[in-house]
Amino acid sequence: QVQLVESGGGLVQPGGSLRLSCAASGSEFSAYAVAWYRQPPGKQRTLIARITSRGFTAYSEDGVRGRFTISRDNAKNTVYLQMNSLKPEDTAVYFCQAQLTFATYWGQGTQVTVSS
Repeated sequence: QVQLVESGGGLVQPGGSLRLSCAASGSEFSAYAVAWYRQPPGKQRTLIARITSRGFTAYSEDGVRGRFTISRDNAKNTVYLQMNSLKPEDTAVYFCQAQLTFATYWGQGTQVTVSS
C-alpha cells in the first residue's frame, strides 16, 4: 500500500516557476513508476509526464516538453515536477500517480493557478 501526498501548488504569475512534490509513504516506492497528471477546470485528467523506477522519463504533452521536468529522489520517497515558464493554460489540479504491475495509487491533488 502506498499513500501519496502532493504539495507545492499555488498561485503564480505567468512566466513563473513552481516545483511540485509527491511524497510517498509505504515500502518499495523506488520500484514504482510515477506519473504526474493534471485536470484543468471542466476538462478531463491527462497525463503530463512519467518516470520509471530506474529514472527514465517521458512527457506526453508537447506543450510541457522543455518547460516541465520530472525527477525522483528515492531516498526521500519523493517525485518532483519542476514547472518553468508557466502559462495561464497550465492552470489545473495536478495529481501524482504511482503504479506497480496491477496496483495504482493516486494522491489528492494540488491546485496550480497561473494568473496575473
